[in-house]
Amino acid sequence: MKKQRTVLIVGGLVLVGAVSLLAYLRRQRKDPSACPYGLRFSLDLPHPFLTRPRLREMLSPQPGQRVLEVGPGTGYYALQVARWLEPGGTLDILDIQQKMLDHTMHRACAMGVSNIVPRRGDAQALPYPDDHFDSAYLVATLGEVPDKGRALRELRRVLERGGRLVVGEVLFDPHKVTFEELRRLTDAGGLDHERTLKGALGYLAAFRAT
Repeated sequence: MKKQRTVLIVGGLVLVGAVSLLAYLRRQRKDPSACPYGLRFSLDLPHPFLTRPRLREMLSPQPGQRVLEVGPGTGYYALQVARWLEPGGTLDILDIQQKMLDHTMHRACAMGVSNIVPRRGDAQALPYPDDHFDSAYLVATLGEVPDKGRALRELRRVLERGGRLVVGEVLFDPHKVTFEELRRLTDAGGLDHERTLKGALGYLAAFRAT
């Protein structure tokens, strides 16, 4: 009997989580915004196409570089990217939610990762100087920004000339940015398309700052 009650409780919690996620996805179709901290569990689910190795292939991070991630969530990519920049490199992470930054930094501390620099801010007005980063990336984040064109222009501004920007999008994301829309926005923002990895579940596109 006790085992049955436990199963029912666990099942109920899973159902509540699933219903909450579905409700969030419905709202996102009408009014895109950042994933709330209460649904952070969804950010750690497997990313079957936008994997860390594929991001590494597209970003090509090198030890000693300074890289920016916009919208790190709970650190799914950040904790690995920071390792790729060792020794001497730094990963700056920017998020509009302080709780997400705190969560990532707590995980980084537990893993012994010490080269991540968090900062709360808005992608539409990046708090960094011009020509500051070797490269930057954002995965399933651009669609959450109200003015996507402005965010891309800001990313171009903080990248050094020739720096690389990688944008990843998941096709079932309610606020996804299509590849066609991304190309239109990047063409207007001083970013030259370099290459793209496309799959059934999403894409990763790399651009160079001109």
